[in-house]
Amino acid sequence: MDIPILYEDEILLVINKPPGIVVNRADTVSDRTVEDWVRDTYHITIDRAGIVHRIDKETSGILLIAKTPEAFGELQRQFKAREVKKTYLALVHGNLVPAQGEIRAPVGRLPWNPERFGIVPGGKEAVTRYKVVSRQSSVVRKSESGKLIADSSFVELYPETGRTHQIRVHLKYINHPIIGDYLYAGRKVSRSDRVWAPRVMLHAWKISFTHPGTGKTLAFEAPIPQDMNRIIQSDQSDQ
Repeated sequence: MDIPILYEDEILLVINKPPGIVVNRADTVSDRTVEDWVRDTYHITIDRAGIVHRIDKETSGILLIAKTPEAFGELQRQFKAREVKKTYLALVHGNLVPAQGEIRAPVGRLPWNPERFGIVPGGKEAVTRYKVVSRQSSVVRKSESGKLIADSSFVELYPETGRTHQIRVHLKYINHPIIGDYLYAGRKVSRSDRVWAPRVMLHAWKISFTHPGTGKTLAFEAPIPQDMNRIIQSDQSDQ
């Protein structure tokens, strides 16, 4: 398992998770996970192998891993206190307007499908700020009848809360689902997306937090993955 390491010291590990890898072990997961890799490589025996937070299987980007129980507890505290600042990148359907804004809507499990989340009364408070980086038209399919063009937006996202699937649900809520999102973009749309976009186009790009040992502020950035960068850069050249 090839996992890039962005930073490492005696109590902390920061990695750039590739897309397609599950973070934590589960009865329903048969493939090798990040948790397996951490335990085998670093022999960390604390809860969840010290993995402090989680991103979805198809999401790429930064993960924090504590090597000691003390570091694990302190980083968890920072997440709960909303002291950790995160920035995500996403490619979403449509021209997102206005160019920046805030999505504030409660997120919870859907009563009729507990494996999915949505905007539900009584859900947990959830806030996501966003800024559009660029708007573009992508050639999503070429055929004998010509090119099929779809408008999309490249967006920075700043989640102020950390609910499960929060960003994906919030973007669906404002009718700009993430490209490739098989859960929230709709079956027909996501099937069409997968012809040209191999996964959910979401990347955990930046993070800043306080080092649990030194007390200094640390900031990291995970390079935009090739599959996302290829789509961004090919938008204009393919037209």
